[in-house]
Amino acid sequence: MPVYRLTEAAAFPDPREAEPSGLLAVGGDLRPERLLLAYASGIFPWYDEPPICWFSPDPRAALLPADLRVPRRLRRTLRSGRFELRLDTSFADVVDACAHVPRPDQNGTWITPEMAQAYTRLHELGFAHSAEAWRDGHLVGGVYGVAVGAAFAAESMFHHERDAGSVALVALVDQLAAWRFTLFDAQLPTEHLARFGISAWPRDRYLSCLADAVECTGRPGRWHFECGGDET
Repeated sequence: MPVYRLTEAAAFPDPREAEPSGLLAVGGDLRPERLLLAYASGIFPWYDEPPICWFSPDPRAALLPADLRVPRRLRRTLRSGRFELRLDTSFADVVDACAHVPRPDQNGTWITPEMAQAYTRLHELGFAHSAEAWRDGHLVGGVYGVAVGAAFAAESMFHHERDAGSVALVALVDQLAAWRFTLFDAQLPTEHLARFGISAWPRDRYLSCLADAVECTGRPGRWHFECGGDET
């Protein structure tokens, strides 16, 4: 299948035309309107140097938020109050931590300065959000991503203390379920994500669920926990 080269227009080819690797298109830019269209279409940017590469993998790691599974030990950690949980109080710091935390299975990071700037702009516009775990006044774990309608696409997660990133993830998905979000997208399946019930969906199933989700009324603006966390 061909890899499309994007023009200045904020438009994408059908994600079903992606290569087996998931690569769909190259080029374009990271301006907000293009990013939001990408996420609403089941596409995300992933690259470490120009040109920008756009992906729509098959299968896709996804979850109905109401179906979240929480391992017993992690649930005990949540109930212990060990971490203070917040939403959208330190978005740029979460992105920065995700960009710089060591990852044994990866060389470097795909979160370039241009990517960080683009997602921070989406946050300022009310479409990108962070869930954060704090301990003794320090940010020790978190996750960030993009919301379109009733879908949330997680981009990256980090932890500086054991369970801190997972606690932030669980609190976020619990809140999404309470808000009646219908799709949580984690991009690529992993053993770690499978612990939470996040599984490999065929792309057609994912795109069908996404199409319904983006038709729902979203929650633009700064988020606050209404369950399972305290926001300062």
